[in-house]
Amino acid sequence: MSRDKRCLFLMASIVVLCFFSNIPMIEGASNKIMVVMSYEEDNPWCIQIKEGIDSVLAGDNDIIYFHMDTKKNINGGVRKAEEAYELYKQFRPDGVIAADDNAQSMFVLPYLKDKVTTPVMFCAVNAQPEEYGYPASNVSGILERCFIRESIAFAKQLVPSIGTVGFLTKDSPAGRAIRKQVETEADTYLTEVAGFKLVRNIEETLAVLEAYQKTSDALFIRSTNGILDADGNSLDNQQVTKIIANSYKKPLIGANDFHVEYGVLCAVVKSGKAQGKIAAEFLLKAMNGTPINQIPIT
Repeated sequence: MSRDKRCLFLMASIVVLCFFSNIPMIEGASNKIMVVMSYEEDNPWCIQIKEGIDSVLAGDNDIIYFHMDTKKNINGGVRKAEEAYELYKQFRPDGVIAADDNAQSMFVLPYLKDKVTTPVMFCAVNAQPEEYGYPASNVSGILERCFIRESIAFAKQLVPSIGTVGFLTKDSPAGRAIRKQVETEADTYLTEVAGFKLVRNIEETLAVLEAYQKTSDALFIRSTNGILDADGNSLDNQQVTKIIANSYKKPLIGANDFHVEYGVLCAVVKSGKAQGKIAAEFLLKAMNGTPINQIPIT
């Protein structure tokens, strides 16, 4: 290439660079998003929710995840929520997703609900939205409902002799919300309800299982993560399911795919990935200008 041609090429390159440097960034192409998870990073449910959120928002947005760890340490939740709020003030997100009930009661309600203009979308909430004052001026989202009726019907297809089903969950906001659901819809089940027990530790769990062995044909387990062992250590879903399966010698019914992986008979599963995906889609609408009152709770 001659000297003159090189000069012309260089001048043309400079013109092109100057032209593109003056093109404004597309507004809204990238947002800062904060996700507050009620539970631990390695919790299977949280992993599913993250997959759903990332399927919508990852790539074009700056996403930061904060885990409150309240399955393993519920007493530390308030302090974790304070840390989450400090991170919120530093990060200054364009939108927030808050997953599961503890993130609502400990984080969204005291710090964000009707106090900031940042749009907040919740997901995986078991309680009735009115308990949190939802919808709010800046809050909407998606509720989580367990497919209890469907799971019992599925279990009866596999074991037609099931006539009574007991329920066991950890004594937690999620567990108490499920108890309310059972109380509301029990008359639609294909079996009788043998009882609903909320437990805090493995000693209580074993006592409940011994009683259920005599009074129920099957056992529905849900939200058992965080039950304490004899030393006060938090057990995960897999550990608790294994203990229950070894102690209760009748069919077990679960609510998640990981319950089946851990050895329960069956489950009609709910999807954490769907919860996260829908919450992320709702948040995109809000950040793009759709008023919160036009994004109804689902």
